[in-house]
Amino acid sequence: MLNQYGQENFEQVYLFLSNKFIYFFGSFGGILFGYDIGVMTGALPFLQTDWSLSSSSSLVGWITSAVMFGAIFGGALAGQLSDRLGRRKVILYSAIIFTLGSVLSSMAPYKGAIFLIVVRIFLGLAVGAASALVPAYMSEMAPAKMRGRLSGLNQTMIVSGMLLSYIMDYLLKDLPGDWSWRSMLFCAAIPAVILFFGVSRLPESPRFLLHNGDEKAARNVLSMIRSSQEEIDGEISQIKETAKEESQAAKNINFATLFSKKYRYLVIAGVGVATFQQFQGANAIFYYIPLIVEKATGSAASSALMWPIIQGVILVLGSLLFIAIADKIKRRTLIMTGGTVMALSFFLPSIIKWLVPNASPMMIVLFLSIYVAFYSFTWAPLTWVIVGEIFPLSIRGRASGIASSMNWVGSWLVGLIFPVMTGAMSQEAVFAIFGVICVLGVIFVKTRVPETQGKTLEQIEEQGLNR
Repeated sequence: MLNQYGQENFEQVYLFLSNKFIYFFGSFGGILFGYDIGVMTGALPFLQTDWSLSSSSSLVGWITSAVMFGAIFGGALAGQLSDRLGRRKVILYSAIIFTLGSVLSSMAPYKGAIFLIVVRIFLGLAVGAASALVPAYMSEMAPAKMRGRLSGLNQTMIVSGMLLSYIMDYLLKDLPGDWSWRSMLFCAAIPAVILFFGVSRLPESPRFLLHNGDEKAARNVLSMIRSSQEEIDGEISQIKETAKEESQAAKNINFATLFSKKYRYLVIAGVGVATFQQFQGANAIFYYIPLIVEKATGSAASSALMWPIIQGVILVLGSLLFIAIADKIKRRTLIMTGGTVMALSFFLPSIIKWLVPNASPMMIVLFLSIYVAFYSFTWAPLTWVIVGEIFPLSIRGRASGIASSMNWVGSWLVGLIFPVMTGAMSQEAVFAIFGVICVLGVIFVKTRVPETQGKTLEQIEEQGLNR
C-alpha cells in the first residue's frame, strides 16, 4: 500500500503524463495539417513528368491548391459541427477524411487530374477542420498560463509536419515509375491513423461538456489535467461566466455589425493581417521550391528535393525562436521588422540581376531562404496571435471565421496562380510583386493595427473604439 508521500508522487506523475499525452495528441493534428500542405512539393515534379503536365500551368496550380480550396469550407463547417458534436469527435472524423483522402490521392488513375483535384478538395475539408479545431481544443484544455506556449507548440507541430513531408519526399524520390509520387501521397495516411487512435483516447473539452450541461463529466476531465480542487472549481466558474457573457454578446450580432462604426477598425485590422499573411507569397515557396530551383538552374526539379528540407528546418527553428521571444518584443515591432526583411529578400534578386546580369541563378534561392527565416518567427505565428487578441468578445466568433476564411482564400489563390505567373514572366519579377505586397503589409500594420501585447481584451477594444 502506498503511503501518503507515495500517493502524492503517484498523482503528480499521473498528472504529468496525462497532460503530456493530451497536449501531444491534441496538437498532433498540426502534423497532418503541415504534412498535407508540404507533401505535394516533392510529389509534383514526378507527377508533372508522369502525366506530361509541364505545359499545363493552370492544371498544376489546381492540383497543388485544391487542398486549400477545400480548407476554406472545412474550417467553417468544422466550427459549426464541433459545437454540436464536440471538438474531439470532429477531430476524429477529420482523421478519417485525412486517411481516405491520402489513400485515394495515391490511387489516382493515369492522367486523372480531375479525380486528383476532387479528392484533394475533399482532403482539404479535413485540413481546414484541423486548422480550426486543434488550436480551439488546445486552448480549452490548457491552463491560462500555458496558452501562449501551447499556441507556439501548434505552430511548431505544423512546420514539423511540413518538414516530415519534405523528408519523406526525399527518401521516396528514387522509387521506380509512378511509385514515387503515389507513395509520397499515400504516406500521409500514416500520421492520420496515429492521430485517430491517439485522439480516440483523449477526453472531450470541458467547455463543450459544460455547454451541454454535463458538469460532472467536465469536472472529471479537469481532474486529469489540473493540480487542485480549487483550480478545478475556479475554472468551472470561469467557463460558466464566460459562456453567459458570450451568449449575451451574441444577441443582435450579425455580419453587418462587424463593419459598423463601433467594430470596423478592429475587424479590418484582424482580417487584414490574416489576408496579408498569405498574399505575401510564402506558400509559393513552400509549394513550388523544387520548380523554382529548376527554373533558376535548368536542373530537373526532381533532383532538387533537398531544398524543401532546408526550408522545413528553417521553419521549425523559426517557430522555436518565436516561442522564446514571443512575449519579449512588441507584436507590431516584430511583424513590421519581419515584413521589411521579407520585402527586401524579394526585391534584391531583381536589383542584383539588373546590376550583375551574370550573377548566379541560385542567388534567388538564397534570398528566398532569408525570407522563410524571417517569416517563420514573425508573420507565420504572429498573425494568429493578433487575430486571437484583437476581436472584441461580442464579435470574436464571426470575425475570427472571416479572418480564417480570407487566409485560406489567399493560400488557395497563391498556390493556383503562381505557376501561371512564372510561365508569363521571370521569377524575379513575380517575387518582386510579392515584395510590393510585403511593403503594403508593413504599411497596413503601421497605420491600421493596434499594439496588443500586454493589454487586456477590454483595453484593446477601448483603443479600437477611440479611433
